[in-house]
Amino acid sequence: METPGIPVASTIANLRQSLCSEETPLAVRFRALFSLKHLARHSIGSESLAAIEAIAAAFTSPSALLKHELAYCLGQTANNAAIPHLTQVLEDLDEDPMCRHEAAEALGALGDAQSTEVLQRFRDRDGEEVVVKETCEIALDRIQWENSEQRKQEKLQQSDFASVDPAPPMPEGQRTVEELEQTLLDTTVPLFLRYRAMFALRDMASPPDLPTAVPAVLALARGLNDSSALFRHEIAFVFGQLSHPASIPALTSALSDLNEVSMVRHEAAEALGSLGDEEGVEDTLKRFLHDKEKVVRESVIVALDMAEYEKSEQTEYALIPEAAGTA
Repeated sequence: METPGIPVASTIANLRQSLCSEETPLAVRFRALFSLKHLARHSIGSESLAAIEAIAAAFTSPSALLKHELAYCLGQTANNAAIPHLTQVLEDLDEDPMCRHEAAEALGALGDAQSTEVLQRFRDRDGEEVVVKETCEIALDRIQWENSEQRKQEKLQQSDFASVDPAPPMPEGQRTVEELEQTLLDTTVPLFLRYRAMFALRDMASPPDLPTAVPAVLALARGLNDSSALFRHEIAFVFGQLSHPASIPALTSALSDLNEVSMVRHEAAEALGSLGDEEGVEDTLKRFLHDKEKVVRESVIVALDMAEYEKSEQTEYALIPEAAGTA
């Protein structure tokens, strides 16, 4: 893909400059990042590698929000050239746990067995952050599943979402909302299986006019009461994918809870941004522009930019509009 008259290499260089500059407004940096993610995933050879290197170059930023999004995007590239960059972030004990968790999740999304050792090491490390331990556990289970016979035998419903998820949805046949909710909320089963129920419920809520949509959203909302911050943040992320109005009360409650951890509140803010054309959402977000947590403040800035996009005629939330039809 090329912008008319501009070689891909020049486009990547310009996007890298925007992404890596601390002078560039955060919302513009996010748009540059999503454009680079697209180029990394859909270009070939040196162009894909250049896009990956451009994303990784921004790990020098002081913004934990931006860095965790860098890691997520690298995990979505389906390119193992991202593995060394993600491994370095996971191994950096001085890095924000939110970024390290996202790096571990991204290694799981790439699904390569070469990442098993580092994920096992941090899953089992004494004194490790719970959110990192739990993410490594899920990532290991995903890699095992990705390379298993079970995967070949499972019949998965075609998802409306192009994302590479931390866990695949439950296979067809285990698809009632009630059964999936029971698994979702059962803290005695492995997180990987609970995540599989989560993504199956997500798929049952899309498109939003499905008869299962509202019940599935309400089932997911009950997951926001879970004891695991990682689990709660993933529920909020799923709500961001769905952009279903029935999730607004739960997301507003999560963002408004000042006792909630910042990685959940920030994800709730961004999810509300995807619902920015719904009445009252922008006003809710603006209440937290001066939140005491930096990651929440920055998420609100990005969310409000997303909300503006939702009300506009733009085809994709990125700087390269022609990318929309090829994602």
